[in-house]
Amino acid sequence: MSSDYPKGNCFAPQILAIAEKHGAYNVRVFGSVARGEATESSDIDFLVDYKLEKITPWFPVGLIHDLENLLHRKVDVVTAKSLHYFLKDCILQEAVSL
Repeated sequence: MSSDYPKGNCFAPQILAIAEKHGAYNVRVFGSVARGEATESSDIDFLVDYKLEKITPWFPVGLIHDLENLLHRKVDVVTAKSLHYFLKDCILQEAVSL
C-alpha cells in the first residue's frame, strides 16, 4: 500500500458515503496505513466522529461490516471519545482525513 493511501485512495468517496449512512463523519485513517507502513495483510484503522441522533442501532458494527465488504480487509473503527488517554494524542496526531 502506498504512503499516500488516504489521498490517493480511490475508495474515499465510497468510504465517506458508508460512514454517512451510519451517522459517522470526519473520517480519518491512522496506524500503519497513515504512516505508509501497511502491508497487504494490514488492517485499516479508522477514527470517526458521530452524531448520536444519526447513528444506526448497530453502530459501529454495521459500519465496520460495510467497510470490510468494500475494502476486502479487516477494519477497526474507533471514535475520539473511545480513545484511551495514553494513546489519544499519538492517534490524533497521525490521523489523516479522507
